[in-house]
Amino acid sequence: MYLSVFAVLSILAACSYAAPYPSSHAVHEKRNSSPSQWMKRDRIPPSAVLPMRIGLKQNNLEKGYELLMDVSHPDSPNYGKHWTAEEVADTFAPSDTTVATVLNWLVASGIAAERITHSDNKGWLAFNAAVEEAEELLHTEYHVYEYKSSGHTATACDQYHIPKHIQEHMDYVTPGIKLLAPVKRGHGHSKRGFGMTTGGGTPAPPKSREPGPNEYLDDLKSCDVAITPICVKALYEVPPGFRADPSNSMGIFEEGDFYAQKDLNLFFANFTPYIPQGTHPIPAFIDGAKAPVSVKNAGGESELDFELAYPIIYPQTTTLYQTDDLYYATNPNSTSLGGFNTFLDALDGSYCTYSAFGETGDDPVLDPTYPDPNPGGYKGKLQCGVYKPTNVISVSYGGQEFDLPAYYQERQCNEFMKLGLQGHSIFYASGDDGVAGPPGDDSANGCLGPDSTIFSPAWPNSCPYVTNVGATKVYPGKTVFEPECAVVDPVGQPYSIAFSSGGGFSNIYGIPEYQEDAVAKFFENHNPPYPYYSGNASFGKNGGLYNRIGRGYPDVAANGDNIATYVNGKFTLEGGTSASTPIFAAIVNRINEERLAIGKKPIVRNLPHTDPPSPGRAARNLAPPAGFINPALYAHPYVLNDITCGTNPGCGTVGFSAVEGWDPVTGLGTPNFPRMLGLFLSLP
Repeated sequence: MYLSVFAVLSILAACSYAAPYPSSHAVHEKRNSSPSQWMKRDRIPPSAVLPMRIGLKQNNLEKGYELLMDVSHPDSPNYGKHWTAEEVADTFAPSDTTVATVLNWLVASGIAAERITHSDNKGWLAFNAAVEEAEELLHTEYHVYEYKSSGHTATACDQYHIPKHIQEHMDYVTPGIKLLAPVKRGHGHSKRGFGMTTGGGTPAPPKSREPGPNEYLDDLKSCDVAITPICVKALYEVPPGFRADPSNSMGIFEEGDFYAQKDLNLFFANFTPYIPQGTHPIPAFIDGAKAPVSVKNAGGESELDFELAYPIIYPQTTTLYQTDDLYYATNPNSTSLGGFNTFLDALDGSYCTYSAFGETGDDPVLDPTYPDPNPGGYKGKLQCGVYKPTNVISVSYGGQEFDLPAYYQERQCNEFMKLGLQGHSIFYASGDDGVAGPPGDDSANGCLGPDSTIFSPAWPNSCPYVTNVGATKVYPGKTVFEPECAVVDPVGQPYSIAFSSGGGFSNIYGIPEYQEDAVAKFFENHNPPYPYYSGNASFGKNGGLYNRIGRGYPDVAANGDNIATYVNGKFTLEGGTSASTPIFAAIVNRINEERLAIGKKPIVRNLPHTDPPSPGRAARNLAPPAGFINPALYAHPYVLNDITCGTNPGCGTVGFSAVEGWDPVTGLGTPNFPRMLGLFLSLP
């Protein structure tokens, strides 16, 4: 990944309150103490206007895991019987009772009904209110907070109160207790890999080596020096492709990093001459995004994705989800700190107004706002539901759990659950800093806690509804016919910062059932030599360095070091889990192609009794893609090459170890195409 969080300069909201509140009310959210980097300043003027949002409880979210397993677990009679977008929207919409109850409370409190907006799917309520109105409504006080290291100011609160009978209908209020600083990740880039900066940083040349590409063209003996397409195919036994179903394009997400056609052409000419010159992704540009760019402005990460994916899937196509206009994508002072929401907007129109965990549509602080008023910004409306998601989507960007509110992450995680229900496979790079975050993220070494010793899990990797991809390496003197090891590159060997496969345990999500046995065996047979805590409520207790009961990641791995690429018209070598992710995703795309080729009989999903009726659930011809693959992989780990050597250092430790079975370094292992194909072709 190119490591950075999206920069922000904007006003956040948090609250404090010292006066008594009615006995009919209860504390809904409370911050026990302000983060050490924040200083509490003056009260907000009572006449200032705040954009208030009320997140309404969604129906059936507690059943989301069960419903997803119903179509994703290989033992389920409904495996592969994916849902339509309409079915998903109907199932998770909030109840009329919830909407009416919260609306009546607002009106009774003096917020006129004509001031309140609610979405077509009734997912959220929104209105503008003077500070004095909001304080009276929530029995709180709004203050300005200042972030010490940057001087960034935020409007914020320590706690707020709502009527007790409202609590069961409402997730969160914004502005609320959220405090989020304008943090720049790593070297000013958000992509998980090494080579070029994004997110407004000055482009830096990739770590390169002098030998030209010709010596690596057809020589498997050099795969310990440079990973070329023939090395990848040999490692994972991938045969040449020959099918190209138009419904099976592979999706690739990019933001703030752009490909140049000249670089793709150079790569094709030197390494894959069977791919015609001019081959390029299908554009799915979101909110003013543009590509390609001139070769001098190209980014190493976009090109890494396409130069790895095309040799595996060709003649299949790729679809480029290039997100956000240049201002939001590359300006370090833009208001885009959250990430992925405008992308999700474009895939699912209801997500623009979806509400859960206190987030109602896009966050006005964390997400870009369209039309963009900034010079050169995109002047059109926010694009909602304009693209149908591809069967497979590869994303090599991300951040750390600590950098974003839990409810913001949970909101996105639920959207990934919905995409899984519809049969989409979402892959994320697990990170490049071992058990830590990028250096400078939250602390000098990227670790958490007062002494910067606690491991820092990654976002959105900890979401149980995505597939995380860690990184392996062919070490010097080894061949593609020998087992790989987890990548461990110390500082200067060859990158300017250390690189190891991101992995660990979430502080937000518990261990999903499909992973329980694998994680239990890891602890039973290879117990890490570190103290731990159990649950975020006991964060760091007794010197604990990681959450023993958190969702473990990565799930799988693939090669991510010494990757041969062309960037800015020159041959170079790059690395990162951003290389591993498109490799694994491309292999799954190939498997989907074979599933589509054999076709399926008309089938009817056997609906659980909890499902609301829907006229769309009838017999239909399906040739379903693999969809959410984690349950199938954890149930059949033999289809992967187990990695049993290497660690992922960080936070003053050697990190976790790659061992027999699942581990928080390389997951279940690297792909074995013949075995994976056999498994998924055997499933309905």
